[in-house]
Amino acid sequence: MDPLGDTRPAEAERARMSRRQTLTLVSMASVNFSSMLCYSILGPFFPNEAVKKGASQTVVGLIFGSYAICNLIGSLVLGRYIVQIGTKFMLVAGLFVSAGCTIMFGLLDRVPAGPTFIALCFIVRSVDAVGFAAAMTSTFAMTAKIFPNNVATVLGSLEVFTGLGLIVGPPVGGWFYHSFGYEVPFMLLGCLLLIMVPFNLYVLPAIEADPSKDSFLRLLSHVKVLLICFVIFTLSSGLGFFDATLSLYAMKTFNLSSGYVGLIMLGLSLPYCLASPLIGYFTDKYPDSRIGLTVTGGIVTAVGFCLLGPAPFLHIPSQLWLLVLMLGLIGFSLGMTAIPTFPEIIVCAREKGLEEGLSTLGMVSGLFGAFWSTGMFYGPIVGGLITQHLTFEWAATIQGGVGLLAALLLGVYSLWERRRGSVQQTAESTPLLD
Repeated sequence: MDPLGDTRPAEAERARMSRRQTLTLVSMASVNFSSMLCYSILGPFFPNEAVKKGASQTVVGLIFGSYAICNLIGSLVLGRYIVQIGTKFMLVAGLFVSAGCTIMFGLLDRVPAGPTFIALCFIVRSVDAVGFAAAMTSTFAMTAKIFPNNVATVLGSLEVFTGLGLIVGPPVGGWFYHSFGYEVPFMLLGCLLLIMVPFNLYVLPAIEADPSKDSFLRLLSHVKVLLICFVIFTLSSGLGFFDATLSLYAMKTFNLSSGYVGLIMLGLSLPYCLASPLIGYFTDKYPDSRIGLTVTGGIVTAVGFCLLGPAPFLHIPSQLWLLVLMLGLIGFSLGMTAIPTFPEIIVCAREKGLEEGLSTLGMVSGLFGAFWSTGMFYGPIVGGLITQHLTFEWAATIQGGVGLLAALLLGVYSLWERRRGSVQQTAESTPLLD
């Protein structure tokens, strides 16, 4: 089987997984759930807590952004050297680092307000980002290596656990914060991550591979890869925008508590959780639909952002039911857009002639993680700045416009590429006349 191709397996192979694949799937699911649980608990209460400690909304955005920029650097470096480091060691070490940082972050409320608190927030979040990058980069690469013919289906199924982490995190984090204070959510979730370390040491298979001489630049020389990466950037920047702005906006506009803000965020996570496995299965069965779904999902996401506030030029008053409805629409369309991108980049890597194997899959994982992190850096910072100097409504509208641009560019290029391929095929099949 070609690990970089679209070839679909026989029905018997599709219906039965090996013990190695089953254990890997269990491990990946546990990593996705626990990692996203720790990531998502910040949304309902940390921005408000940071403001109390002397941080402005722009600084809050920078704290979220620092996580993203360190994740970006970590994804590129770790993705390039995944074979030398080892996928299993990278994942387990990443979990251990994230566990320690999560516990340390829970102690920051004891730090004096002002520059000391802000500086330690930056340091702890930055180190945590490198651990998260290690875990996620190895997860994507191992998934594509062990399930070469069902990448989108498996990734879509794993995103159920990512979605569960995003669903459970905000309300649980908000409830624990409201009931027990700042420290308890981080202590509990840090201990959960520590438990995952020995579990994954036992469950994960070891994967041996040879290093590749290919580079990120060769992969990025494919125009379609660049445009897909732009789409990935807009998706993650939208989520980063929510991290830094949504809780403060909901509390101020609708006078909600942190617990209710966590429930509102379910409107984003639950549809994404439900849509991802369906989109993954569909795109594995019909691989030609990947670009169409990505473009359609990007356009729907843009519409959702424009109606989230809603956009000031629409002259529609802000209403809680509309906010929840648009979060649900964005969550579903994010699944449509995000799930097909990873296997499509793998196909593009094959078209560029990159060596097959774990090294290339590691670079694809690192590239995906790097552009995702770039968006997570851009979203909170720019979203926070626009919200601070204009309004949340304008910030959401601008975010939607960027997403619309990315979707349209990918759609236009794909149509042009398909048309060019048809013309070349017709020319080659037409016999030359004497």
